[in-house]
Amino acid sequence: MSDQRIVLSIDKRGERLDSALAEVLPEISRSQCQRLIKSGLVTIDGQPVKGSQRLVGNEQIQVIIPEPKSSNLVPENIPLDILFEDEDFLVINKPAGMVVHPAVGNESGTLVNAIIYQYPDLPGIGGEKRPGIVHRLDKDTSGLIIVARTDRALRHLQAQFTERSVKKSYLALVTGRFHRREVFVDAAIGRDPNDRKKMAVIPENQRIKSRSAQTRVSLVKYYGDYSLVRCKPLSGRTHQIRVHLSYIGFPIVGDSLYGIRKPQLKLKRTFLHAAELTCRHPGTDHEVTFSSDIPDELSEFLGAIPDEQ
Repeated sequence: MSDQRIVLSIDKRGERLDSALAEVLPEISRSQCQRLIKSGLVTIDGQPVKGSQRLVGNEQIQVIIPEPKSSNLVPENIPLDILFEDEDFLVINKPAGMVVHPAVGNESGTLVNAIIYQYPDLPGIGGEKRPGIVHRLDKDTSGLIIVARTDRALRHLQAQFTERSVKKSYLALVTGRFHRREVFVDAAIGRDPNDRKKMAVIPENQRIKSRSAQTRVSLVKYYGDYSLVRCKPLSGRTHQIRVHLSYIGFPIVGDSLYGIRKPQLKLKRTFLHAAELTCRHPGTDHEVTFSSDIPDELSEFLGAIPDEQ
């Protein structure tokens, strides 16, 4: 694999270059973007730049992503529930409890470890050897996740997520009876100033940095004093659905971070499942839709909820 050369025109006037790049290139973290910038691999209109540089809007930004270096990722023979596979990409049904990427405290047993065992030649990006993960799910969220099998497919799918043309639908069980058929939540999200491990709704006119976020929430069915809702995020912020549901007064059952501290219903995982995903096939550009049934442990949990609390 050779170096990748990407040319972008980003309409994000006033935003820092490193932040803007991390947003439009979702598989490159902000720290990775900063390393590329410091290495002189990012230029604006042909000139070297700093990560703190503010964008004017629609500059021509060139990013060179070096050929991936070998890493210490260890292939692990972990079974995967593969719902779809062709020469361009995979669709995997991730179980709750599985972390997507290795990190401190989760160096093994991740989706990445499993993927590189079964598919050792998947593309890397960002200067280190990594499989073609296009997007992410939280550890305790189950459901659909896409993995690119070629560089071309990776770029094609990443562009769709950047353009917000990918349609995603999640199922969540929330505390309380959701009395409206549909709610449109439009509330910016940023790092919680009181707890760096959490995200929170932050009004955009405050000094604390936040990004716009929108989620459509609709009622599916009542289960006693609880509601099964369908959530369609129109943006892709960290913990977006969990934060938005908690913000409107309907926290997700089993959510230890944004849920109720002493819940009546005990669940060892977050009741959030990525149930449906629609995108354009990177090979044909035709629209394709994938779906995942709610896991058995969640179905059994719903069946055990009494009609009246």
